[in-house]
Amino acid sequence: MVKIILFLLLNLCLYAKTFNISTYNVENLFDLKNNRSDYKEYIPNNYSKWDKKKFTLKLTNLIKVLKDLDSDIIALQEVENRELMQLLLKKLPKYKYYSFSKYENASVGIGFLSKIKIIKNQDLNIKFPNKIYRPILETTFKIDNYEFKIFNNHWPSKRVAESYRIKYAKKLFDRVNELPKDYDYILLGDFNSNYNEFETIYYEKRLNNTQGVTGINQVLNTTVDKKYITVDDILRRDKRVHYNLWLQVDYPKRFSTIFRGNKYTPDNIILSPALFDNKKLSYKLNSFKVFTPQYLYKNEKINRWQIKDGIHTGKGFSDHLPLTATFSSKKEDKNPLKKIPEKTFNKISDFYNTNKLLKDADLKNVVVIYKDSKSAVIKQKNDRAIYLYNNVAKLKEGYSYDLRVSQIKEFFGLKEIKKFKILEKNKKIPDYKKLYLEGKDIDILDLKYQNEIVTNIQGVYKNKKLLFNNKEIKLYFRKKSINPKEGSFIKIKRAQIGFFKNSAQLVIHKKSDIDVN
Repeated sequence: MVKIILFLLLNLCLYAKTFNISTYNVENLFDLKNNRSDYKEYIPNNYSKWDKKKFTLKLTNLIKVLKDLDSDIIALQEVENRELMQLLLKKLPKYKYYSFSKYENASVGIGFLSKIKIIKNQDLNIKFPNKIYRPILETTFKIDNYEFKIFNNHWPSKRVAESYRIKYAKKLFDRVNELPKDYDYILLGDFNSNYNEFETIYYEKRLNNTQGVTGINQVLNTTVDKKYITVDDILRRDKRVHYNLWLQVDYPKRFSTIFRGNKYTPDNIILSPALFDNKKLSYKLNSFKVFTPQYLYKNEKINRWQIKDGIHTGKGFSDHLPLTATFSSKKEDKNPLKKIPEKTFNKISDFYNTNKLLKDADLKNVVVIYKDSKSAVIKQKNDRAIYLYNNVAKLKEGYSYDLRVSQIKEFFGLKEIKKFKILEKNKKIPDYKKLYLEGKDIDILDLKYQNEIVTNIQGVYKNKKLLFNNKEIKLYFRKKSINPKEGSFIKIKRAQIGFFKNSAQLVIHKKSDIDVN
């Protein structure tokens, strides 16, 4: 009996493993057959010269990416048909299993390539009376006798309003809500939704026909009460919630596509709470990343498949970047949250390492280094600065305080304290302006200086930017009335180093903070 038990334990150890899962929108992988549903650029021998040579180049480029990814499971979007999935399987012999789905008369579909056994597939069907999109592909895998599901998504693009994506989210949520709470599953793919869609939707009014409710956030419950679900509280919720892995990377690196110079996160990997418990499979903390070899991403540009003047050039890959994450069936990897050290919040810099506070945090001896009617900037000696928005009336510039912070927020990359109360007003700090940073001594474009007050910068104001020392930075004026004229020479006496949508900016709060010539 002892030998049998030892044999079983040994086998469990041998078969337990870590494995990678990726998602990749390959941007229109079409074959050389002329179907009614082909995009016009992919009709063979058309004016676009979509022919055997160009198809082979696109296929070769895609195979390079998939080989370099070398994930155990790869979810693909924008593949025309099952035959192309079978061709990929033939070209990539490491993969033994595949699945695929699309609607009749749809142009492209979704699928999986897998080294791990697929045991079942089904479609979650979402239909519209006047448009054809794609089903959600629910595929069940089995590893080390553990069963888990991945839901491959390609939601409607932002050519249509949010209500279309809400319908997808509702169908998906209703399905996963049928699963036991301890069942391991992953939601991934091209959701055509930013991880923070509940914020970005207000900047695209034509999309917002849902009064700010978004599929990826409020329906899938990656946020609750406009606060992200985090690893700290994902197992503490009674309701069905999900964790978006974009929160695991620094804000400037949160993008999988670039459109008109702006970075977006349409592709997502979203996890169920069960992947953090102490049972079957586990997510390997901080393993999520965007796959960015230089041939895919260089000089702030994604090397997409290139069509110039309607003609395929035979160069490039996709307008999306792959995402990848690591999971494990090993005993030592179970319940990853136990391996997270308990967070302390007694310095301002601590707030930059979290997305949410689960309990109040006390800050001592913070100095108000800047204040206007609605906001303030506080800083601790030998530490960072942070922005306070609203409820600052009782604070005085140049004074030291002890504060109790109950809520922080990240607004398009800018960290701020949203709720706090004064515990103690300490003393006046006569030389508080020594906590300002000299513009000539730092790189104000570096994210680590976010929320600092900088002084003594001068340059020319042009196209809403300050041109200085062969650099440029966006200027944001709190009041339109203080905007200088185009071409003005500006000396900035003090400004807040802000951050908005992946770009640093200087925030000018008051007219008295600048000299204009």
